[in-house]
Amino acid sequence: MNHALPMFNLAHRHTPREVVVPRSAEEVAEVVRGAAGTGEQVHPIGAGHGWTHAVVGGVALLTRGLAGVEIDPVAGRARIGAGATWAEVIAAAAPHGLAPLAGSAPAVGAVGYLLGGGLSPLGRTYGWATDHVRSFEIVTGGGEVLTTSASSHPDLFQALLGGKRAPGVVTSVDVDLLPLATVYGGGLFFDGADAEAVLGEWAAWSACIPATVNTSVALLRLPDRDTVPEPLRGRCTVHVRLAVVDEEDGAAAVLLEPIRKVARPVIDTVARLPVSAIGAIHADPEQPMPALEAGALLSSFDVDATRALLAVAGPQVQAPFAVVEVRRLGGLLAEAPRRPDSVAGRDAAYGLFVVSAPVPELFEGPVPAAVGDLARAMAPWASGRFQPNFVGSLNQPTALDAAWPDDVRDRLERVRHIYDPAGVIGH
Repeated sequence: MNHALPMFNLAHRHTPREVVVPRSAEEVAEVVRGAAGTGEQVHPIGAGHGWTHAVVGGVALLTRGLAGVEIDPVAGRARIGAGATWAEVIAAAAPHGLAPLAGSAPAVGAVGYLLGGGLSPLGRTYGWATDHVRSFEIVTGGGEVLTTSASSHPDLFQALLGGKRAPGVVTSVDVDLLPLATVYGGGLFFDGADAEAVLGEWAAWSACIPATVNTSVALLRLPDRDTVPEPLRGRCTVHVRLAVVDEEDGAAAVLLEPIRKVARPVIDTVARLPVSAIGAIHADPEQPMPALEAGALLSSFDVDATRALLAVAGPQVQAPFAVVEVRRLGGLLAEAPRRPDSVAGRDAAYGLFVVSAPVPELFEGPVPAAVGDLARAMAPWASGRFQPNFVGSLNQPTALDAAWPDDVRDRLERVRHIYDPAGVIGH
């Protein structure tokens, strides 16, 4: 039944013993209790973006059967069923002038994104997506259906707000929506020959921007295919991603002026955008493909860091990468939460993420070697911490645990032991 599984990353091939598609929390509870009785694990699988390894054996529980979105426009909230994607939430909220704090790729499942904290292209302005969560409905590893919030099972609620490895199957989540219809943003694509100038300027500029400005920069190596815009095909380019909130177009353009002046873009998509088009800012791929990934958090990213990055991943290097991204954090992402949570990354200044070329023949040797070179090059700026949603199969096995300080990690383990003492839920 492997064909029934959603797999965005084709580098991982799931082979569970059984695939189930429950339609309610009660049906999920039956599956969990049944698996516990036979000593098997249950592996919740949503849109399929987040898996960094293959599921082997056990029960694959597809949450797509729980998908659904209900908007309360008066309260400005959404109830999101597990298995729903951000694209579905965006489409339901937009007619009311509302928007969720979705990620850069709207095809990603909402629940898995939230369990890892939820880093949005608008995060510097509005914080982590978990900051906007009201409650979760979850089936615990013991097969009990619970609604958890700041006032109900607060220990579990705190763990679900960014703790990633839930001690149960989240079946729905209630979130606050933003009264937001448009943003000023898009992308500036530069030729690889301008990489040193663009990255150097971006590093200096991004260190000083206000919280209304959200940005990342990526070195791209896109395939020579008709689906790729002609100026980007089969070559190294630099993509500066931008989203400015709560500024008039003229003021926003002034804020972006230092980047526009550094070189002539080969493509410029920056404009006033409906929030429903937020995926156009990063323009992440929507079609499944094989890839290996790795991520890290950085304490800083200065001109010396750009030179170190370019030395191992720049246009003059035959690096087996599709994307090497540096994302500016800070702003409201750095603010202390209003209530206790488990979000990792509040103290980081930047995030680094790399996606390999989609060439399986390179996965055994060249890709891991290149990622190792990149990690060593960026070590002087690395914080030693990780953001759970950006830990990939090329990270060290200890990377996810290293996302949190010891006391937070120990608390998460205690919560998992309370609500899933037999370890029924697989991760």
